[in-house]
Amino acid sequence: MLLFFMLLIFNAACFAQKGTPLSIGISEVLHSNILGENRTINICLPDNYNPSDSVRYPIVYVLDGGVDEDFFHIAGIVRFVTQPWIDRFPQSIVVGIGGNTRRRDFTFPVKNTDFIEKEGFQKANFPSYGGSEKYRAFIKNELIPYISGNYKSNGKQTLIGESLAGLFSVEILLKQPELFNDYIIISPSLWWGDEFLLETADKLLQRNLKNNINVYLGVPNREEDLKMYNESKALSEVIKSNKQIHFVFDYMPDELHSTVIHQAVYNAFKKLYPKTVYSKE
Repeated sequence: MLLFFMLLIFNAACFAQKGTPLSIGISEVLHSNILGENRTINICLPDNYNPSDSVRYPIVYVLDGGVDEDFFHIAGIVRFVTQPWIDRFPQSIVVGIGGNTRRRDFTFPVKNTDFIEKEGFQKANFPSYGGSEKYRAFIKNELIPYISGNYKSNGKQTLIGESLAGLFSVEILLKQPELFNDYIIISPSLWWGDEFLLETADKLLQRNLKNNINVYLGVPNREEDLKMYNESKALSEVIKSNKQIHFVFDYMPDELHSTVIHQAVYNAFKKLYPKTVYSKE
């Protein structure tokens, strides 16, 4: 009987080995002279992507884009909304920026860090911070040109960021809004720097925004973090007052900070691009 079961297990293992590996994308290492380090870039191409044809695609950039972060499930949402029987958004290339230096990359310099403990965090959790200017330069001058030069970009670009990546997305929106056509900003950490970015938002936006853009701002249940909710609402008042912005504010009471990103990204595509194809089979 023991030999019989061992044969069954052996046969099952042999059968499993006959499967075809499943891949949804590729990973590349991009050296950044600006950052002085290598960054992992994860890329998911549309099904019909062909380097030899003339079709070009929008690019969706995911800031927390490592394989152990948000790359897989965001790529899945983009794949879903771009299916031909839905056609909510054009088929797109998804680019996830990997790395575990988000507290350095996504925060701007501050005079002191006393506010960190007021927010309930420990200063030791931020051993390195204030690198957002370099990181913006990396995205503008190295990453975007690299993707555009090696993949078939049509120039339309979306940025997705949540929490500290949401803070960084807001910073780009206010300081260099021309970098992206669509901003999907979720639960942004506007508390950084004692809300300095929020306080200067109106002036920065009026000075820097020259073209029409789309902005989605999604927030989870206010009872979990009322301060974060109020900060996001204050930012929404600034954004929606600008006539060059097609703006959506999305309050999701059934979501928490830890769960909001997946629902928010799906909602963002739905609310920014509400028209779709009706297909019944």
